[in-house]
Amino acid sequence: MPIYISRPHTVLPTHKVATADIVNDILQRHPDHPRRKSIPRILQGLNVDTRYFTRPLDSPTVSGTAPIDDRAFAAFEDALALATEAARRTLTETGLDRDRDNMADIDGLITAHSTGWSVPNLDIQLINPLNLRPTIQRSAITTLACAGGTQALIRAIDMVRGHPGSKVLVVAAEVISSVYNHNDTSIEAMIYKALFGDSAAACIVSDEPYGPGLRVDEPGDTFEYVLPDSLERYHGRIAPDGFHFESTKEALSAADDVLPALTDWLGKDQTLDFAVIHPGSPRIITDTAHALGLTDHDARHSTATLRDEGNLGGVSVFRVLERTHLDPPPAGARGLAVAFGPGFSTAAIRGTWTA
Repeated sequence: MPIYISRPHTVLPTHKVATADIVNDILQRHPDHPRRKSIPRILQGLNVDTRYFTRPLDSPTVSGTAPIDDRAFAAFEDALALATEAARRTLTETGLDRDRDNMADIDGLITAHSTGWSVPNLDIQLINPLNLRPTIQRSAITTLACAGGTQALIRAIDMVRGHPGSKVLVVAAEVISSVYNHNDTSIEAMIYKALFGDSAAACIVSDEPYGPGLRVDEPGDTFEYVLPDSLERYHGRIAPDGFHFESTKEALSAADDVLPALTDWLGKDQTLDFAVIHPGSPRIITDTAHALGLTDHDARHSTATLRDEGNLGGVSVFRVLERTHLDPPPAGARGLAVAFGPGFSTAAIRGTWTA
């Protein structure tokens, strides 16, 4: 049974922050940092020109000194607002915002969200604002970070395959500016300050197409993998002063270390025409594209997302897929969507572009 992923709709917050602004903020806050002279060069090398934050760079919950409770509340409040807007745009675009009972014509809801903290999470909190049925099937993915969006799409595909005819709304939202914390002084922390951006996105997964997009044909067209003994490479930490995102030196090779498993799953005879690659860093994009037999040009939508909006965490794959809709491959092209996240985990979906 073919299953279709509709065009995502991404919502970016209003505060556009240039890399130069972040460099200046770091240098002002850390005048005696031992790597002070090299920080500007390192951050410029990320190839991120701008990103968008839900709150100004100098706000208490970003570069300020707000405690964890304030940061958690702000991050989830902002994520919910972005998620609601992205979902509304998707429901309106697909004509699923109303059914004969004057409720959204949606059977399932899968959400991905890792920044901030709330119980209940996005899945339940979106029901009233989106006018979803109270009996809707739902699942909240709350800890997968950068891999969460792709993982949510996989779970939506599973839901449709198990319940033919259903329409599943998939929503991802991340306010990663919540881990921007000047108490983190490692060079890796400085990189994360400049790498991440905030956003939300949504799309529809169904066995009925809603316009052009990616078609997934077989149950074996999804891939989930956890790299053995990799738990500490990327991980989050909560402290009284806020959220923290940390990594080890081994994290630099984590994506490369899972690529053999990914290519083994694809098979030696599998030829890809395009890829939707999580823009985790320039190296992740390039190494993944080349391992898949693709060129830098084939990965241009990932590179553009990283340049203009940064690493959007679990939202990234939605944003790259949205850019792919604006400059699509030909009908019948074979492609792959892949993301990497803490754990170290990988999630991938292969499919065919349909016009």
